[in-house]
Amino acid sequence: MKVAFPVWQSRISPVFDTAEHLVILEVEEGHEVARMEYPIIGLPPAQRAKRLEELEVDSLICGAVSRHLANMLKANGIEVIPWISGAVDDVLPRYLNGLPLDGPFLMPGCNRQNRRQCRRARRHMTKYPEETL
Repeated sequence: MKVAFPVWQSRISPVFDTAEHLVILEVEEGHEVARMEYPIIGLPPAQRAKRLEELEVDSLICGAVSRHLANMLKANGIEVIPWISGAVDDVLPRYLNGLPLDGPFLMPGCNRQNRRQCRRARRHMTKYPEETL
């Protein structure tokens, strides 16, 4: 399995659409076996989606992502897990162990007062309409 993270200074980039680098972790039997970094600076949304498909990424864990780009990723068979922040090395073990990526890993603004909105947005980002763009 391959999991991609848009990164900035070893943390998940706040916006995938404008991220400059991707870290892709190859995971086997719940353990990281390889880590690669790829530049994606200046790539438009369609090329970002295509690049992840070419790299055979299964899941993208990111901060914000535009609906248009998220739909392209889903059409390419890539699971999108948005609204996540933090260090890649802190988020990955929770993801691999099936633990919720909430609390300190939610992007700023996804707090107790508007937790419902963030959950609704996350649910929306992971359940796409069948239409293609």
